[in-house]
Amino acid sequence: MSTPPSAPSADRRTLIADTAIGLVAAAGLRGLTHRAVDAAAGLPAGSTSYYFRTRTALIGACYQRLAELDLADVDEGSPPGAAPPVLAGAAPGREAAAAAMAGLLYRWLTVGRERQLARFELSLEAARNPDLEADLHRAGRGARARAAGIVAALGSDRPEEAAELLVAWTEGLLYDRLAGALARSRPAPDLAELTAVARRMLAAALADPA
Repeated sequence: MSTPPSAPSADRRTLIADTAIGLVAAAGLRGLTHRAVDAAAGLPAGSTSYYFRTRTALIGACYQRLAELDLADVDEGSPPGAAPPVLAGAAPGREAAAAAMAGLLYRWLTVGRERQLARFELSLEAARNPDLEADLHRAGRGARARAAGIVAALGSDRPEEAAELLVAWTEGLLYDRLAGALARSRPAPDLAELTAVARRMLAAALADPA
């Protein structure tokens, strides 16, 4: 393909990444090909390979886009019906932070479910492919930096350590509810229950280390 597609480059890259994420969520990595992305996005043949020459580059774009979307959710950060975002604020109280965290989990377990499944699938691919590690680590550092800012605002004396725990617990909860052995038999996500879980996770992360 000698010339780029006519749409603005940034818009086209975002469309390709979003489409690729959707394909991974629906069919796993076996469904991710340049041709499949072109077809699903309604793009001329060869568009995806113009912007992302290799499959590794395409997967890297997915990591970057997933990180952008997840951090945007964190910054928006309020549970359904709640007013102004509290996770992005300078110094939220613990109860407000727990409510916001529960809202975030609820979103990722419901309307954001497919995106989180794709993220897990792509993360496993990075564990097998050293060429993808840098993209995955870059995305992970962004999430941990945001979590560290939140727990620091809540009074943590060791925000990096607290953030590591909070991110790990959040990842574990999401994986268990979305893809764990009991995922299909669990009740639908409940905001009150998730708020109680988030309250306990924050309390544990902010506790003085032994």
